[in-house]
Parts: sequence; C-alpha cells; structure tokens
Amino acid sequence: MAAGLVLGFALNVTYPSEFSFYITMALLASMDSLLGAVRSYMEGKYNNPIFISGFLANAILAAALVYLGDRLGVPLYYAVIFVFGGRLFQNLAVIRRILIDRYFTKKLPDDHMK
Repeated sequence: MAAGLVLGFALNVTYPSEFSFYITMALLASMDSLLGAVRSYMEGKYNNPIFISGFLANAILAAALVYLGDRLGVPLYYAVIFVFGGRLFQNLAVIRRILIDRYFTKKLPDDHMK
C-alpha cells in the first residue's frame, strides 16, 4: 500500500474528472477490504487469497454499481456508500476492541480482570 501511495504521488498520474466518482467508490470498497484484512489478521484468521479476491471483487462491484446507476439514472452509489461505509465502521470498531482488550490485558494484573 505504501509503495502504491509513493508511486501515485511520484508519477503524477491524472485521469479524466468523469472517472473521479467511480474511483472514489472503488477506494471506499478497497479501504473496507484493507480494514477487513487487518481485522482478520488480528483475529488470527487472515488468508491472503481471500483478501486479494475480496479486495478486487469489492472494488469492481463498487465501480460497476456506480456505473450501472449512472447509466440508469438511479443513484446506486448510495448503496455502495451505505454498505462499504457501514462495514468500514464495523471493522474499525472490532479492531478498536481487540486493541483495547490487548492493551488492558497486558497492563492490568489478573485479579483486576475478574
């Protein structure tokens, strides 16, 4: 991810403004996949093929829904925002709970956990 950010800023890649909405929705879906991967890693369930396929499928699905909605004149991008945005917050909440549990488990003696 860091390499992609560095390349993106260094190469000064541009795209037509008509694609900005599609790219934004694909990025939202991709961020959902990244947080899902972090969550599954922290839970000890991470699987690389599942992450890669989910990452690509989510980005393609988001872009396809926005495109289809654009062609039909229906704001289907709301579905993308609702679903992937909700999952983003859910994954972030679980990651937060895991980090808090790990932090307090290491900091407090065993008799305070009862």
